[in-house]
Amino acid sequence: MVTDVLATGDYVALALYFALVMAVGLWSTFNQNRGSTEGYFLAGKNMHWWPVGASVYSSNVGAPMFIGLAGTAAASGIAVTIFEWHAVYIIISLGWLFVPVYVASGAYTMPEYLRMRFGGRRIRTHTAVLSLLVYILRNISGEIYCGAIFMQQILGWNIYMSVSLILIVVAVYTIIGGLRAVIFTDTLQTAVLFVGAFVVCGISINQVGGWFTLVTKYTQAATNYTLQNTSFYGCGMPRDDAFHIFRDPVTGDLPWTGATLGLTILALFVWCQDQLIVQRCLSAKNLAHAKGGTLLAATLKFASFPMFVIPGMISRILYTDEVACAEPEKCMEACNSPSGCSDIAYPLLVLRILPEGVRGLMLAGLMAGVMSTLTSVFNSASSIVTLDLWGQFRKSASQAELMVVGRLTVLVLVVISILWLPILQQQQGGLLWFYIASVCAYLTVPWCIAFLLGLLWKRTSEAGIFWGMMAGLLVGVVYMGLVFATPPPVCGSGEPDRRLSIVARVDFLHFSILNGIFCTVVMVVISLFTSPRTEEQLHRVTWWTRHDIQDPELTEDEDDTASADNIPPSLPGTSSPQTTTYLDIRNRSVLLRLKLFLYSWVCGIQQGQRRHVTAEEREIIRRKMTSIKQGKNVTRFLNAYAVFLCLAITFLFGFFG
Repeated sequence: MVTDVLATGDYVALALYFALVMAVGLWSTFNQNRGSTEGYFLAGKNMHWWPVGASVYSSNVGAPMFIGLAGTAAASGIAVTIFEWHAVYIIISLGWLFVPVYVASGAYTMPEYLRMRFGGRRIRTHTAVLSLLVYILRNISGEIYCGAIFMQQILGWNIYMSVSLILIVVAVYTIIGGLRAVIFTDTLQTAVLFVGAFVVCGISINQVGGWFTLVTKYTQAATNYTLQNTSFYGCGMPRDDAFHIFRDPVTGDLPWTGATLGLTILALFVWCQDQLIVQRCLSAKNLAHAKGGTLLAATLKFASFPMFVIPGMISRILYTDEVACAEPEKCMEACNSPSGCSDIAYPLLVLRILPEGVRGLMLAGLMAGVMSTLTSVFNSASSIVTLDLWGQFRKSASQAELMVVGRLTVLVLVVISILWLPILQQQQGGLLWFYIASVCAYLTVPWCIAFLLGLLWKRTSEAGIFWGMMAGLLVGVVYMGLVFATPPPVCGSGEPDRRLSIVARVDFLHFSILNGIFCTVVMVVISLFTSPRTEEQLHRVTWWTRHDIQDPELTEDEDDTASADNIPPSLPGTSSPQTTTYLDIRNRSVLLRLKLFLYSWVCGIQQGQRRHVTAEEREIIRRKMTSIKQGKNVTRFLNAYAVFLCLAITFLFGFFG
């Protein structure tokens, strides 16, 4: 077990970091439009490219990167880098293919976009519930568990105290500030994460003797008992293809077929269709800033190799007996997990090679990753609950009510996160990480196919998409049940493999391909036999109609704007009359005015007399919010830089392939 402890300087660095994050988060709350859904969930739709890009990147970089990505690199080499470098192509497609349609449609959330594209309510409700399920099972679970591993190993704190502290800090500025607070704190945390991770990489690679020495020593990084006992040889030895990204489609741990085709399906969901990421791009002040943000995030993805992969491999070299343990009994001694201890690779480096103070900074970097992802999840989940679920049943809800619901959703998720800890503690590290990595493949493939067909094929019908999503989800849930019902045997235990052949031979990336083909066939066939949307209903909601001037026609039961108060008052100082009456507090007592001020500040309800927005003003605002026009010079620059990034990452794939 890791027994090293932090010094006084480390705790000082941690305390200063928490204070700085809280200060930035609260500072960002003092802005207009926190009392509207646009202000709270889209940061006033006025963000520049650099905080958008930093937030897109940091929303995806959390504790699973430090624990899982570095641990996988320690166990099997550089192949895991494909998850990060492959994302460059997909993030660019977000800015160039998906965001223009999302902005043109005027949708706030992904379920709302599907409702506008296909009509009806069942698809929107289904995807909203599925989003919350994925957030809880994948995002929140992964962050809390991996963050708990890191903090428990380093700080020795009680797991509930560690996680509760993070969740409380995150909840305060997320509840009060909304997406604007999340984006600004994400920008700060991206800087902290980069500084800390590159310091670890620099010091560790210097200790091991440089890149070429790393290559030589990694291939020899096996424990003595692994070399002496042939029954453990295949478990604890580095792979022969450790320094190749593309691996055999049958015997490879990350087969190149799955890591290209299957990973593309999952990456499209994560980067282009998940509210968690898309919401940041929708907060940009215009399409050019949204594209610039995606390019910044794609650029930062190049750094994952030195930030996570190299340190993980170096940790195996420096601490072979612990990180590369192969015998279940030895692994239990090292990290309390019989399935392996590669997950502690990064924490060991932080504790044993960094000087006092810098260790605290690096732990702050880890917390930056944890908090960035959790804030993003909480804000995105609250927007889905408020706009896609609550708004369906409470059409006459006021802006004040929607803001309170959004903030209460964050509190509920915080409670669920803490209650989830005992379940996570009962899982073994190796199984849990596989569960986190594969849950997208089991649950979100139908979602991905639905978006692609809806975006690119105008003939797609609502019935085809709904029943295709239900069929694909059923297949995914059944396969997931088979996978987790019979886990693989622990390497070196001598136990037989009792899994079904389809489970043992088909990994989750290959399953993504098969389920994607199945969902596509079902959706296409049913769409061909059912009525599609009319041309009038497809204005501005597909790639081919994104430049249409007209808005899509909605049937009466599809129109969510029946209540004027549901439309965000996007002009400063505007609202519906009912809010003015409630917040007219000039004649109240000092104590009551103070209470009402605190309530309205936390809940985002703006005070004072504000004028009503006319229908003409709302139309002007809507046109501005849904505009996808760009300047010619800016467009040329963005296109050229996007091509450069694609060529650069293609070269790296070829070099390390």
